[in-house]
Amino acid sequence: MGTITVGRENTAPIDLYYEDNGTGRPVVLLHGWPLDSRSWERQLPALVQAGHRVVTYDRRGSGRSSRPTGGHDFDTLAADLDTVLTTLDLQDAVLVGFSLGTGEVARYIGRYGTARLRGCVLIESLAPSFTRSPENPQGVDRAAVEGVQQAILADRYAWLTGLIGDFLNLDDYLGTRVSEETVRAMWQAGADASPLATWAGPLDWLDDFTKDITRIDVPTLIIHGTADRILSIDGQGRRLHAALPDAKYVEIEGGPHVLCVTHHAEVNRELLAFLAEGA
Repeated sequence: MGTITVGRENTAPIDLYYEDNGTGRPVVLLHGWPLDSRSWERQLPALVQAGHRVVTYDRRGSGRSSRPTGGHDFDTLAADLDTVLTTLDLQDAVLVGFSLGTGEVARYIGRYGTARLRGCVLIESLAPSFTRSPENPQGVDRAAVEGVQQAILADRYAWLTGLIGDFLNLDDYLGTRVSEETVRAMWQAGADASPLATWAGPLDWLDDFTKDITRIDVPTLIIHGTADRILSIDGQGRRLHAALPDAKYVEIEGGPHVLCVTHHAEVNRELLAFLAEGA
């Protein structure tokens, strides 16, 4: 529906494509990597019909936004989010982040606070950290990140096929909770993303949000699938809830990483209830 300029690279502006649908209290949806805002398709109608103004945008390097060389770190992505909120003058908003988008939510609150926010939702969260440690033995280290980056450089399209298989637990859900057509659409969204942004994404996995989340002082909903093969529920969802014990915490039984697709009915139920009651 429009673009918001967040910077320049050489002679070209860096524009973020956004859509602004519905009326009511604003809900801002932040997508995962390496997908784009179209991944929220199964949440958008439910939110609009429930009386919310829903803002989605494509992260730099994704979808219909500009594809700059740099700025794929969380500090810059949080600044991009701040520009979106201030340009649209969104107040009393709820930020909903999925996967990499949860890092943007956490870093935004860590740097800019919650003056514009009514609440936040963290679905399949990177926070408090995804780095391998005694507290998170299923996390990643720099060697693992470099391995993923090498696979992206070697054959990004083949790597993407395997990634989506693990995103959706296709060995369990293909033909039941997810169709071949949906898989193709997700693969195409990932293939359309900037190769540079896709390659840079894994570096963000090593960021730490421990200090950022201490600034969360608005109602918060945490949703995590019990069958997530990317961000384990023990290492991520349950650790985040331990760090934010006042948050509402929901586990979706059997939910894979992209449970907003496979388990959209369950996610929408919890999201709408939180917006109506908790936020």
